[in-house]
Amino acid sequence: MSLVELKVEIAPAGVELADTTLVELGADRWNVFEDVIIERAWVTGLFPSEAEALAEWQEFGTKLAEAGVTNIGDVEFREVADADWRDSYKAHFHAWQFGRLHWVPVWERPTFQLPEGDAVLWLDPGLAFGTGNHETTRLCVERLAALAEKKRAGDRVVDAGCGSGILALSAVLLGYEDVVGFDNDPEAVRVSNENAALNDLANRVRFFVGDLKTGLAGEQANVLSANIQADVLSLFAGDLVSAVAPGGTLILSGILAGENSQVRTVFEGLTPNWTINARVMGEWSDIVLARP
Repeated sequence: MSLVELKVEIAPAGVELADTTLVELGADRWNVFEDVIIERAWVTGLFPSEAEALAEWQEFGTKLAEAGVTNIGDVEFREVADADWRDSYKAHFHAWQFGRLHWVPVWERPTFQLPEGDAVLWLDPGLAFGTGNHETTRLCVERLAALAEKKRAGDRVVDAGCGSGILALSAVLLGYEDVVGFDNDPEAVRVSNENAALNDLANRVRFFVGDLKTGLAGEQANVLSANIQADVLSLFAGDLVSAVAPGGTLILSGILAGENSQVRTVFEGLTPNWTINARVMGEWSDIVLARP
């Protein structure tokens, strides 16, 4: 199968605005890429035909312009073969680390040097969200790593909206023994299982298809992570709060910094005796709630 890629160059100063607009609209066919070395940036999308691509761009491009994103190039089209579009994400996924944990794309495995005493999670995110290169994922990973320092035997970790499985698999490397993850996208679950097998962790974490209703039904997690987006978190706040065990922690991310107070208000109304704190990283933020 081949697709048509639509590509438009934008001013680098508009990258964050474009990324914010993409998330707010839920425009999952579009991506924003930036090359910080040459100081250039683009908006790209993949579509079945040039006509559909142009129609989608007329709507999405208008929203970008309203948000203050400036185009500095013409609309470009190119036909993308199946193998090409499936591998196009690789140029935008780079190795990174936090503490003793490293997250490394599998295609760097032959050359990567792991420091003694550290652990590595090899990842091939495919088309699923979650390479760890995004602030929202890093916020969750750093919270998870901090919690792991005081984990108890038998603590259960649940990764709601697992994407490529990075948080669930990181939890295993951090020493958690009871870990599950779910996503409403079967492709995300497939990629998560592939990443588990890639790291010889297939028998140590379970991934399944589910949403924030079915996936959390009857759940009592010691650590529940939900890296999704503000409106969805608020809509399912009751389900998320109910799925946290006494003494457990709820990690919320995928929240734009400007939306944090609104989301926090929703959760504060449901958790009057819980401890709440938040952090900001770039344009993004998290909220962490600890149940007594």
